[in-house]
This record gives sequence, structure tokens and C-alpha cells, in this order.
Amino acid sequence: MRAELRVKIIHVCDKKMASKGENVGLSFYAFFANKNDNPALLMEAATWWIQTHQLDHFVKAKTIKQMVEQGL
Repeated sequence: MRAELRVKIIHVCDKKMASKGENVGLSFYAFFANKNDNPALLMEAATWWIQTHQLDHFVKAKTIKQMVEQGL
């Protein structure tokens, strides 16, 4: 996963946890605006989420953040 996406994921996870608490769940769509302005980055996130790690649609933000920080 490219560094740009890792930074974005960690930032979004931190923001969601700060506003909604430690147990907030999110999907990979949370990292993108409603307008699909970067389809390659969206597909990279979807591939990481769905194919590589076979995650459920909603996963706790703290879990995603830990995975990204560990380089998974």
C-alpha cells in the first residue's frame, strides 16, 4: 500500500475515533469523498480490505489503524 493511502487511513481512523469513540466501525469507503476523484487509490484500498485481508464490510477503526501501522 502506498504511503499516501497509509497516511490517509490513519488520519481518518484518528478523526473518527476522536469524534465517535474507540469502538467506531468504518468501511474502506470512509477514506474517500462521495465523488470518486481517485479511482486507482480507491481500488488499492478495496483490494487491501477485501482481497488481501478479507475484512467484513465494517471493521473497528482502531483495528484498521493498527493493521496499517504494522504494515499489513
